[in-house]
Amino acid sequence: MEKAYKLEFAGEQTGSLYVNCCGLSKTEGLHSFGPALKPHYLVHYILSGKGRFAIGGKEYPLEAGCGFLITPDELAFYQADEHDPWTYVWVGFSGTLAEEYINHIGLSVRQPVFRSDASEEIYRIVKDMMEHNTFGLSNDLRRNGQLGIFLSIIAEGTRPEEKNEEDRANTYVRKAVSFIQSNYYNPIKVTDVADYVCINRSYLYTLFRNSMGMSPQQFLTTFRITRAAQLLSVTELPIESIALSCGYHDPLVFTKAFKQMKKMSPTGYRRQMQEGGTRRNKEYLKQVEDFINQINSLNDSLSLASCGKNMVPTE
Repeated sequence: MEKAYKLEFAGEQTGSLYVNCCGLSKTEGLHSFGPALKPHYLVHYILSGKGRFAIGGKEYPLEAGCGFLITPDELAFYQADEHDPWTYVWVGFSGTLAEEYINHIGLSVRQPVFRSDASEEIYRIVKDMMEHNTFGLSNDLRRNGQLGIFLSIIAEGTRPEEKNEEDRANTYVRKAVSFIQSNYYNPIKVTDVADYVCINRSYLYTLFRNSMGMSPQQFLTTFRITRAAQLLSVTELPIESIALSCGYHDPLVFTKAFKQMKKMSPTGYRRQMQEGGTRRNKEYLKQVEDFINQINSLNDSLSLASCGKNMVPTE
C-alpha cells in the first residue's frame, strides 16, 4: 500500500522544460511499481527509509538521501524495503531541453542514481510545486522555475568521473568557445574566459594553441570580426552600431582590428560586398563560412564532460 499525494498537470504543455507531475508518497513494506514505462522523465528522491530500484537490467539498493531517474519509455521497477519502507518525493518533467539537462547532470539509464544531502530543500521545492497547483500562467511559471532549482540541486550532488588530461583539455576548450560565442558582443577579455572555465590564462593559451592553432585572443578577435563581416554584408547598420554589436565600444579600435584582419576598412569591405560577383567577394564569404564550420566541427569533436558513477549497481 501507499499513502500518496500526487498531482498531474493536464493540458497541452510545450517549452524547453516544464513539470508534468509531482508528489509525495509514504509507502508500506514491499510496496512496488512496475516493471512499467513512463512517458516523461521522472526523478524520485528518498526522504527516509530504503528500497531497491531496477532499470536497464541492473538493480540499485537505495536509502534516504539517494534519488533515481526513470527515463522516458524505459522499463523500470522499484520497491520499498519490507522493514524500513521509504518515503519519497517525485517530479516528472518534459521539454525540448530536458534530455540535454539530464545528460549534462550526468544521469542516464546506465547511471540513474545520485545522492544529495539537501533533503529539506528538495522537500520544500516539491511542496511548493504542489501548493501552486491550479491552472494559470503564474502557477505554471512558478512550478517550472522550481523545477530548475530542483535539477540544480541534483546537479550539485553528482560527481564527475576522473577524466584523463585530454578529456579535461577538450572540456575546457569547448566551454571557452561556447562562452565566447555567447558573449562576443560584450566587452569581454581573455581573463574573463579563463575565469569562466576556472583555469589560468596561460593554460588556456596552451589549450587553444593545441586545439585551434591560435591564441584565445586571436580566436575572440576572429569571431568578432567574422560576425562584423556578416553584418556588413547583409545589413545597412552604421559602422558604429556594428562595432558595438561585436564587442567594440570604440569604433576606431574596431576599424583597426578589422583592417588588420581583412586588409581593408569596414566601409571598403561593405562596398566590395555590395558590388557582388567579384572573386574577392566570394573569397571573403568562403572565409566566413570556413570559420563557422571550424567552430561547429570543434563543438562536435570535443567530448562533453561526463559524470561518473555515484552508486555501484548489483547485477
